Order: sequence, then structure tokens, then C-alpha cells
Amino acid sequence: MSQAEAKSYDKSYERHAKPAGKRVGKSFGAGGKFVKGDDKTRTTKLFKNYERPVDEGEKTRNFVQKRRFDKLAKEVPKESIRLNKYIANSGICSRREADELITQGLVQVNGTVVTEMGYQVQKTDKVIFDGQGITPEKPVYILLNKPKGYISTTKDEKARKTVMDLVANASPYRVFPVGRLDRSTTGVILLTNDGHMTKKLTHPSFNMKKIYHVTLDRKLDRADLNAIAEGIRLEEGVAEVDSISYIEGKPKNEIGIEIHIGWNRVVRRIFTRLGYEVELLDRVMFAGLTKKNIKRGHWRILSELEVNNLKMM
Repeated sequence: MSQAEAKSYDKSYERHAKPAGKRVGKSFGAGGKFVKGDDKTRTTKLFKNYERPVDEGEKTRNFVQKRRFDKLAKEVPKESIRLNKYIANSGICSRREADELITQGLVQVNGTVVTEMGYQVQKTDKVIFDGQGITPEKPVYILLNKPKGYISTTKDEKARKTVMDLVANASPYRVFPVGRLDRSTTGVILLTNDGHMTKKLTHPSFNMKKIYHVTLDRKLDRADLNAIAEGIRLEEGVAEVDSISYIEGKPKNEIGIEIHIGWNRVVRRIFTRLGYEVELLDRVMFAGLTKKNIKRGHWRILSELEVNNLKMM
């Protein structure tokens, strides 16, 4: 998508409560209004200029990102680390609370209960608390605006480019993509070393919302738009869509679609089932996170507020 085209939908996404039933409208319109027949109801503002030109504010953002990375780098465990700090770094509790856990005999190192204050843990040691293995890594969360031509895996047998190439210098820890975007799909994708968060964001029971900007090879017929809103049957079952509409001010082949199901290539297959070809597919929102102020191929570390919002979902 060119920068000029992106400016045409300069609106921010605001998360709201789940809508009751399907939403089919004339457009995802300006001013955050969702038009349906003669009625107008408030809806989310889906699109904004996610690839803004460089401004003075960007220098500040880059400085903030560097500070966040430097802070993470300082916390990378050395060859040995005090056991209470090891536990605190894992995110379980504070150092003072970790001391209490240790004195209570609740922590094991290499299969042996350790109660000694100041005990030094080696990198190769296996630490267990409450029956679960823990690591001294601080959780890190990286938001990437994925470009076309990259696959969402940690490595590829065919030596193709992966999202890991784009975030190689983003974290002192090894991170993994949360879910997948296929090679041709662009847009927002989260990478983290937080396994619990990854499971939460990808498990079907949590119904994480995703919004896509779809460009088709031809105009989408109104009857087909209504059919998608009602649900298209695919191999896994009926693909339920939370909201779908034409994009205001754009040709009828540009569509905004909001879904929560995570089936493989589900958006492309929905339109293919009705005889359309998806020429461009861009994810503009995932779990309340947008690619605002992130250039294509660039990334940023989530703020503490954004991480807390994810944890509260």
C-alpha cells in the first residue's frame, strides 16, 4: 500500500465490547460511524495512517526504544546469578518474596531443595518452583509490521526470509512469533518469549480479534458481502465473521473485515470460496495492537501499559 493511499484512512482503532450479532455496513466510515441502512451506530475506527512520514517525534520514539532494549540487555543473566534474582527475573515475584520462598524450601535446583540465602545459580542449572521449571529471562514483547515475502517461523528449511531476520537485534532473548501470517500477508504480528501469553493469545477460547484490509481482484458484490457476514462454510465448519464492510472512499474491491477465528489462511479462503482472488491482505490490528507509527519492516517494544492490557484480556 502506498503512503498516499494509507493517508486516506487516518483513524485509530479503539477496542469496544463485543457486538451483538453480525455487522454489515455500507462502509467503515470517517468519524468512526458504522452505516447500516438508515441507522447509524458507533463502531470501531479501524484504519489510520500506519506508515507516517518521519517527524521529530520519531527521534524520541527511537530513543525510547533504545532505552527499553538497553534495560533488557542489562538484565541478561551472567554465568551465575543469585537464586532470589533468578526467581524474580522469571516474573514470579519480587526478590524479597523470592527469599521467603527459598527459606520455606519451595525451590529446587537440579533436583535438590535449596534454602541457602545468596545461593548462586549457574546458567546450566535447572530451577523448579511449584513443580514447574522456570527461567531467568525477563518477558519481552515486540510488535512488528511484517512486510511481504517473510514467513512467520523461527527458521525455514528452504532458507527463505523469516520474521526473525527483521527482529534480530530487538531483544537479548530468543523470541517467537505469536500465531502466523502467511508469506504474502503483511501487517501487525507480535513476537515474545512469554509462553503463557502466546498460549493465551492463540487459543481459540480467548477469541482474539483481528482486523484485515483486503484488496480483491474485482468489486465485491453486495450479495456476496452479506453472505460472508452470515458465514461461509469451509472445511473446518462455518467461518464466522464479526464485521465486514466496504472501506469508505475506496473502490468496492477494498474491504475491511474483523474476525476472531484463527484457521489457516481463513480470510483468503473465505473470498476464494466465492470466486474472488485476494491480491493484497494486510492485518491492521491484532489483540488491540495496531501498527501505528511502525514503518513496514520495522518493530517496536511494547510499553508497560500495552503489556498490562494484554494480560488483562
